[in-house]
Amino acid sequence: MKDKISIIILAAGKGSRMKSPKAKVLHSISGKPMLYHIIKASLELSNDITVVIAHQKEEVQAQMESFFDDINFVVQDAKNFPGTGGAMKNVAPKNEKVLVLNGDMPLITADALQGFLDTDADVIMSIFDLKDPSGYGRVIIDANNQVQYIVEQKDANETELLTTTVNAGIYAFSKSVIEKYIPLLSDDNAQKEYYLTDVVAQVKKDGLSIAPLLVDEEHFKGVNSKVDLSDSEEIMQNRIKTKWMNAGVIMQLPSTIYIEASVAFEGECIVENGCRICGETLIKESHIKSGSVVEDSIVKNSDVGPLAHLRPASYIEDTHIGNFVEVKKSSLKGVKAGHLSYLGDSQIDEGTNIGAGTITCNYDGVKKFKTIIGKNVFIGSDTQLIAPVTIEDDVMIAAGTTVPSGVVKSGVLALSRTKMRTVKDYFYKHFKV
Repeated sequence: MKDKISIIILAAGKGSRMKSPKAKVLHSISGKPMLYHIIKASLELSNDITVVIAHQKEEVQAQMESFFDDINFVVQDAKNFPGTGGAMKNVAPKNEKVLVLNGDMPLITADALQGFLDTDADVIMSIFDLKDPSGYGRVIIDANNQVQYIVEQKDANETELLTTTVNAGIYAFSKSVIEKYIPLLSDDNAQKEYYLTDVVAQVKKDGLSIAPLLVDEEHFKGVNSKVDLSDSEEIMQNRIKTKWMNAGVIMQLPSTIYIEASVAFEGECIVENGCRICGETLIKESHIKSGSVVEDSIVKNSDVGPLAHLRPASYIEDTHIGNFVEVKKSSLKGVKAGHLSYLGDSQIDEGTNIGAGTITCNYDGVKKFKTIIGKNVFIGSDTQLIAPVTIEDDVMIAAGTTVPSGVVKSGVLALSRTKMRTVKDYFYKHFKV
């Protein structure tokens, strides 16, 4: 099936309306660049994907190659051949049908594109039917369901303006149409650009078939501004959360939860309101409580939060992480860390209790060092562990202790405190009551 259609993604534009130095197609939706989502959907349908690039071409290509193999890249000569038609000048599709997508439509799915495969015509042109078509070019369709012509709003007469069918901007062409008509495109227009829509006009003039394909606005929504980006993010988030709730995840006030496309859940999990779960994260049979952030981590059979932060490369299993606990690049298995602690670059084993205010001092200003804590260790409140340090099994660390680098042997009590002294009547002398 994948050898039936080639897909070309036009991703060369600057996107000036985004008001950003970043190329438009690299702006993120649910944790991945817009272009990533389009390529991912395209790969479900085709073994021949070509991305046309120009603006920030090196960065666009590098980012996409970090996600995908076997994607073709063609650089548009935007100076000599600007426009959507110009973008097609050096593309050589392999398969008999050629689907042309825009790089700013991150909500496209393989299912939404299936109609282009199922329809048979020389040109298949996507259309919307809008209640308010203001600002769009109108598509005039005859009684035989063939596209007659496209007319821009400013050029439309009163009858044409009553048409609510508009151009959605996605096309499928037979390979022969691409090979014949793209070389014939001209920039003889006010903008001095080569337009892909001119192919449609020429095909109609030559009597070939042009079939309209009604598509829904949600899947084919373009992103041209930060407002569009926000709208598309909301749609994508609804899809992601609906998918996981249908798979058995409980979400409390899901509209307040943010979950990126790369996150996965297994078993019955609970995600409370206000959580942010990002990156390559796996949550399995666990409870993420309100206000918590989980980034690029694995959480199994554990509870996290409220208001906890798992930073990248954390592995949490059979563990309780309480409020205001931050974990970074650490492995905790069978641990209780109830509140107000920082555990970075650490390995902590089962049966260990981390008291409030515990800090792994993992950074000396130049390098990061590791803290290793064994089984059944009790660490009292307000303890500082100066890495590199190893706490062996069955150790008690008294509250307020600073543990220097080295090894604390099994079975001991480690205690480091200055002796308290009192100064009689100091309060009254200080405030002169």
